[in-house]
Amino acid sequence: MPMRTGLIVVFTILCIAAALLLPAVPQSLEYHHFADQRNLLGIANFLDVVSNLGFLIVGIAGLVIVFGGRAQFEFRSERWPYAVFFLGALLTALGSGYYHLAPDNESLFWDRLPMTIAFMGLVASQIVDRIDIRAGLALLVPMLLIGAASVIYWRITERAGVGNVLPYGILQGYSVIIVLLLAALSPSRYTRGNDLYWVFGWYVLSKILETFDAQVLDLGGVISGHTLKHLAAALAGYTVCYMLMHRTLKETGL
Repeated sequence: MPMRTGLIVVFTILCIAAALLLPAVPQSLEYHHFADQRNLLGIANFLDVVSNLGFLIVGIAGLVIVFGGRAQFEFRSERWPYAVFFLGALLTALGSGYYHLAPDNESLFWDRLPMTIAFMGLVASQIVDRIDIRAGLALLVPMLLIGAASVIYWRITERAGVGNVLPYGILQGYSVIIVLLLAALSPSRYTRGNDLYWVFGWYVLSKILETFDAQVLDLGGVISGHTLKHLAAALAGYTVCYMLMHRTLKETGL
């Protein structure tokens, strides 16, 4: 087994072990108390809701790029992980918009479920691009099931009064780190493979903005960190669109 593959396998095993063995972590109810609760045009939490349009635009644009012949794929089957990623982005727009209308644990489920679709689609796409086409395609459905299971498990445990959001949190962190590892350890068969670092950068920025939600709003009282988080995360998806539209298959031997 090549060392790069071994590192990825070991990291995967460690994440699975952590999800199964670490103590349960319930979802904090403070998470739902966002800084910007202003209503406009009859829409509660207006900016946190409408900022999800970025995901909708990216999702639709990405599907057009993937199925409209605007992206180069060596084999047509390679489209599917990217299609799943963009479908996840589109569904995240709907789920997150719904959640922010009335934030609570029940509606948060519909925010997180489509996010797992996007995460797993992106991971599978990079396995296809960088390691093995058949392996990436074969792993797509199992990874989608694992992603969905992490959110369903969290919902079941919350309803039972013993909430455990940790497996979902680990899954999200795993997805981001594994994409970064793939970018660093396994060159893509296509040009513009380093665009993944921009995807990682936008994601990190989105998490920083989420963390400092109220502080960002206090800077000028115009827009909150959470609203900007949505826009930064959507720009990560836009970067994938840009990469697909401009990349080409590398010549053999380069």
